[in-house]
Amino acid sequence: MNSVLIVAAGSGKRMGSNIPKQFLPLCGRPVLSYTIEAFENSPCIDEIIIVTNEDNVGYVKDEIAAGFKKVKSVVKGGSERQYSVYNGLCAVSENCKTVLIHDGVRPFISGECIKNIIEETEKHGCCILAVPVKDTIKISDKDGFIESTPDRAMLWQAQTPQAFKYDIIIKAHKKALDDGFLGTDDAMLTEREGYRTKLVMGSYENIKLTTPEDMRFGEEILNNMKER
Repeated sequence: MNSVLIVAAGSGKRMGSNIPKQFLPLCGRPVLSYTIEAFENSPCIDEIIIVTNEDNVGYVKDEIAAGFKKVKSVVKGGSERQYSVYNGLCAVSENCKTVLIHDGVRPFISGECIKNIIEETEKHGCCILAVPVKDTIKISDKDGFIESTPDRAMLWQAQTPQAFKYDIIIKAHKKALDDGFLGTDDAMLTEREGYRTKLVMGSYENIKLTTPEDMRFGEEILNNMKER
């Protein structure tokens, strides 16, 4: 069984909105509804778990997730994203083999990317979607001066979903919880346990909607997708 955790417990601070960004309207529908739909339509996904703020569990369940047959449950998040993911991992079905962890505000994930990352995770155990960076990256010192320029050919921009064999990621999360370790993403937790993570080619359309500018880009992407 392949499960996906959609993490939708963020706020609207960088969006400059009082409405959490996952609930903002995009061409007349909440952003989160497009994200759920992408996994609902994937034949590779068997169940969907949505993690959101405790105050929004009822709203997501009754207003956004209603009608999607693969949504198994809507669970409350934690004080940090890592704790929200752990709550979601505890809610998947017992026979889950592979679990995908995805940002609720990345609504343009394609069926092809979902299929590819599941196939690669079955081989490698830990995978993340990513795309090669387009710009030159500079590393600065603490005073804001350039310290080095890494080889751009070796740099990738991480996306979601990140995908893992379930036994690997739940073990890594439990260990991080026991150690009081807080990582910047889920792959960081498996990496600290010695697992290698395979990069899987993502899509430059698989953007995260974080700022008002992103919403405008999102409208263009959505309109282009409708024309295909």
